[in-house]
Amino acid sequence: MISVKNLCKQFGSFKAVDNLSFEVRPGDIVGFLGPNGAGKSTTMKMLTGFLPPSSGEIRIFDQDILQSAKQIQRRLGYLPEGAPAYGDMTPLQFLNFIADVRGLKGEQKKQRLAKVIDMVELRSMLDRPIENLSKGFKRRVGLAQAILHDPQVLILDEPTDGLDPNQKHQVRELIQNLSKDKIVIISTHILEEVTSVCNRAMIIAGGKMLFDASPDDLQRRSRYYKAISLHFTQMTDISGLAELPGVEDMEIEKHSGRVVLFPERQQDIMPVVSAYIRDRGLQVDRLYEEQGRLDDVFRQMTAEVSE
Repeated sequence: MISVKNLCKQFGSFKAVDNLSFEVRPGDIVGFLGPNGAGKSTTMKMLTGFLPPSSGEIRIFDQDILQSAKQIQRRLGYLPEGAPAYGDMTPLQFLNFIADVRGLKGEQKKQRLAKVIDMVELRSMLDRPIENLSKGFKRRVGLAQAILHDPQVLILDEPTDGLDPNQKHQVRELIQNLSKDKIVIISTHILEEVTSVCNRAMIIAGGKMLFDASPDDLQRRSRYYKAISLHFTQMTDISGLAELPGVEDMEIEKHSGRVVLFPERQQDIMPVVSAYIRDRGLQVDRLYEEQGRLDDVFRQMTAEVSE
């Protein structure tokens, strides 16, 4: 449903987006990751038709964004960075205005307003000026306007920015429920958002695509994937752990009593580690296999581009 080929965007001599190509289909929740200035927001603005590409092609619903922007935008929902809105309006006034712009009328308009207001839990703030709302509630107003017309494609720039942990969990559940028959693209710098919500992760840096696969595939690139973490209640001689078959390296944090054992070729070393601890009666209060650390992979990938 979305096809991007050789997409580039230049601002003078600065190339913000450099030859991006990808496809996205219904049911995909894509996490668009990258450091500040990577080109995420610029790419999203081009996908929504608000910013023309310098070169390359964007097709949505098998239509070219440059030739059919208005038709495509009717079927898109967009939450831009900062969620701009008319500050002197109340959320109810603003959402009524957006409903009118989107062509909703009569009973359909009434039902969609009620449903979306409940979905984002905005009812308690409906009659307060938007400029007086907290950052989190302003974000909810922005999300409500993006989904009001039940779009087929949702493009969300930092959708949980400013939300507390409970609100983040609620919005992530909402996004997962919405995605069953839609495309959802989320720009985020929150790595946990990718593992909790997305079934696909794209990493860009310097305007270039560095990675495009599942979050699980991304975790497997971490040196911590299948590593064994242990926490000792009493640190004794543990040098024998580094000599166990299948253990390639050992990391020790003496101040915290934490030890990480890194496996050779991502093999399963839990049985041999558990047996060693049991046979020697070592005092361990936590023992678990790591799933891989996204921040570790993210830093490694993006640092290579910036060097």
